[in-house]
Amino acid sequence: MTTGKINVSVENIFPLIKKFLYSDHEIFLRELVSNGTDATLKLKHLTSIGEAKVEYGHPIIEVKIDKEGKKLHIIDQGLGMTADEVEKYINQVAFSGAEEFLEKYKDSAKDSGIIGHFGLGFYSAFMVAEKVEIITKSFKDEPAAHWTCDGSPEFTLEASDRTTRGTEIILHIAEDSLEFLEDYKIRELLNKYNKFMPIPIQFGTKKEMLPIPDDAPEGTKAEEIEVANFINNPNPAWTKQPVDLSDEDYKNFYHELYPMQFEEPLFHIHLNVDYPFNLTGILYFPKLGADIQMQKDKIQLYQNQVYVTDNVEGIVPDFLTMLKGVIDSPDIPLNVSRSSLQADAAVKKISNYITRKVADKLKSLFNEDRAEFEKKWNDIKIVLEYGMLSEAKFYEKAGDFVLYPTTEGTYLTLAEIKETLAANQTDKNGKLVVLYASNKETQHSYIDIAKEKGYQVLLLDSPIVSHLIQKLESDNENLTFARVDADPIDKLIEKEDNVLSKLSDEEKDKLKTVLETIVPKANYSVQLEPMDSNAAPFMITQPEFMRRMKEMSQSGGNGMFGMGNLPEMYNLVVNTNSELATTILNTDDKNVQESLVKQALDLAKLSQNLLKGEELTAFIKRGYEMIK
Repeated sequence: MTTGKINVSVENIFPLIKKFLYSDHEIFLRELVSNGTDATLKLKHLTSIGEAKVEYGHPIIEVKIDKEGKKLHIIDQGLGMTADEVEKYINQVAFSGAEEFLEKYKDSAKDSGIIGHFGLGFYSAFMVAEKVEIITKSFKDEPAAHWTCDGSPEFTLEASDRTTRGTEIILHIAEDSLEFLEDYKIRELLNKYNKFMPIPIQFGTKKEMLPIPDDAPEGTKAEEIEVANFINNPNPAWTKQPVDLSDEDYKNFYHELYPMQFEEPLFHIHLNVDYPFNLTGILYFPKLGADIQMQKDKIQLYQNQVYVTDNVEGIVPDFLTMLKGVIDSPDIPLNVSRSSLQADAAVKKISNYITRKVADKLKSLFNEDRAEFEKKWNDIKIVLEYGMLSEAKFYEKAGDFVLYPTTEGTYLTLAEIKETLAANQTDKNGKLVVLYASNKETQHSYIDIAKEKGYQVLLLDSPIVSHLIQKLESDNENLTFARVDADPIDKLIEKEDNVLSKLSDEEKDKLKTVLETIVPKANYSVQLEPMDSNAAPFMITQPEFMRRMKEMSQSGGNGMFGMGNLPEMYNLVVNTNSELATTILNTDDKNVQESLVKQALDLAKLSQNLLKGEELTAFIKRGYEMIK
């Protein structure tokens, strides 16, 4: 029997301790199962190149609980270790067996799926165990070894009578970690971290009914047997080639990832690249709910099929964190527990690639079946609009597939909008005027006026529309956006045949004076505009600039741009060609005059959903009085 002290290599261990730290004790199981996977994949590689003269077979990893003995067993059927290798790989902390293996077989083993990088994974066992044993037998024709350590630098290493190839790690669970002897806890961790490990993982057994033979006597009952319970899928969809998968396969994998998600994804994007970095994965566009924040952190990050985190910030562009799915890459730098990311050039390249891949897929879907793409637009628009604002590379490509719905239920690209407007929607400076509504119901009367004049009105109702149109205007100098209730249509769009006022300048001054004595100055600025006689006599508009700033301050957080809460300011636009304007002007009875103005103002406010509470009650009473 050998005794000694574990050789902690200061040169190797201190840089690792300084840069990396386990953040959660439960990581130990992932690390130990990953080590077993590595040992099995190494053996598979060595047998494939003829260096290991053994039968690879169908190895598994088994996790067993001995609750009475307070022990947890992790058993693999991989290449095992000799006593010398235990000395080398276990007693010299931070010497990574995986790194050495990859270096030795770098030309042939680069795609073998070896997981380990740091050599510290095994020692995570001591976060939950007061003593750890290793019983291991190498695939080489050498005696088995039995290593024991109680968490101090002291260890024992002796011969073992194990006769089968592989390694068994026995954790004597500490009193403060007895939760790891519960079936539900281990099953939960295996499902979280090892659900898609490339080697089958057995945890316990399950009952199955044997099929009744066709020739069995009538009344024969099915026999129930115990069979091994395998908890993982070693060949998940993202590890396969897209040509080998059907749409049904992609949908089934989506529900495997999210078993409580009953709605089908809108579409998927399969990522598969091996240069200049390795990256595979599948991203899904789900139907998004109203709360965007609740939709985030649904993408799972894996490293060689080992779960790492669902916080993919920095790897996936921010606007795509609302998607769901899996990303797997051995090139993403992780800490020793593989639970946080380090920003570097490789990560940036991966982020740019994902952005480009998503944009290319969207363009392809748009070109292949535009009608189907339009049906899905309202479910994906917030993601793409956010992407246009936050990712320059995505914005460059977005013009090919981003759509702008109209109030008529049709969809236009920006190029199509420009083409449509060029004929008759320009302002006095020759700019194309894009009219839009944010709420088809509350702005119906304004939309109706625009449509009567033959103008196109878009329906832009996302919460970030103000930021988006600001961006579009800055990048298209001959384009300006105006909400249909920002100003009278004839003021927004210059026409040679714009309507002239029936009132003289003197009559207009008199009418304005009357109105300003009745209309509250704190909230309304009175404007007189000549419009068609059948247009609404009173209209409430909000200057485009002020409304946009207010919306951006609300969507950008309290005090955005240092503006705080902006006051509610509106324009009261009075049609000087309406019969009501003439009646108000010519009425001598001040009470009647005031009543007409208030009633018309309240009607205008009602059309904008601004009439509430006490004002609404007064309006109703006044209406009944006028009916009498």
